[in-house]
Amino acid sequence: MPSRRQIREAAVQFLYCADLEGGADPSALRDPFWDFVTESDRRSLQLATFRTVHHLALGREGRLAEFVERQTTAITLLAAWPEAESVKTTLQRIAELESGWSTGLAKLERLPRDDDDASVAESFSAALERFFANDRDLAAARKRFIETLEDFPKLRGPMESVAATIRRLQRVSDRLRMVEEPEKFPEQTDLARLRDSKSEIRELRRRTDELVDGVLANKEAIDAALAVVVDHYAPERIDPVDRAILRLASHEILYGSTPLKVAINEAIELAKRYGTNDSKRFVNGVLDRIAKQAGGQSENQVLL
Repeated sequence: MPSRRQIREAAVQFLYCADLEGGADPSALRDPFWDFVTESDRRSLQLATFRTVHHLALGREGRLAEFVERQTTAITLLAAWPEAESVKTTLQRIAELESGWSTGLAKLERLPRDDDDASVAESFSAALERFFANDRDLAAARKRFIETLEDFPKLRGPMESVAATIRRLQRVSDRLRMVEEPEKFPEQTDLARLRDSKSEIRELRRRTDELVDGVLANKEAIDAALAVVVDHYAPERIDPVDRAILRLASHEILYGSTPLKVAINEAIELAKRYGTNDSKRFVNGVLDRIAKQAGGQSENQVLL
């Protein structure tokens, strides 16, 4: 799970971006902001997913060659059964999708996987998405073929060899569903890394958005409180990074349950990392007064 520090850092970054002069509306900024912030983590997740897919594909070529051979024989047999045209059409569709599956995997294998270029990462993501979409279509076609055979009892015997191969190939797809959505299969311990990575990315956004929403909902009141303790206060006169940190910490002091000393100390750490040389003292002094105004005691023991 994401740490409190990660959540607060992401919140400050968002508040900073959303408050720049001429900046985007916060609601419109959410998706592009998170695409940028989680790019590295999503890239790592994509690579881990690809490696798992590649491992699952080992040995599939043998099953596919068997299917192609048996499918050719089955199509010839079905030509003598006009009433079973739907079976023939579905089997041909399966063959097309199987070919697309192999082509999609080959494209993934040719794409660079160690390049940080955003366009390369986007191409890899899109190719992986198309691969999974093809596999879902393939699984649906296989199911349709097996079910349609039930309407033609006399074909079950002659079609059993190709149906058996289809079922064996489907086992790979069943496993791919777990790779694509590992959170739905908590019992699969070998997918724990994928499951945890997806969960952490999702949880970081959820908890950060909750914190940011609280700040934005109380922004006017927070600025009013800051105006009481800062001489000649005007938001636009304060450094944008310091402003984001002050608003976040003030929200926690005035509306949250975080202990005052913890809120101030964490704000100082944010100021050290993202602010100027003067930010830590300025932030500490302002928040100390905010805490006293709120009726608390900050104990003002922050190590500067």
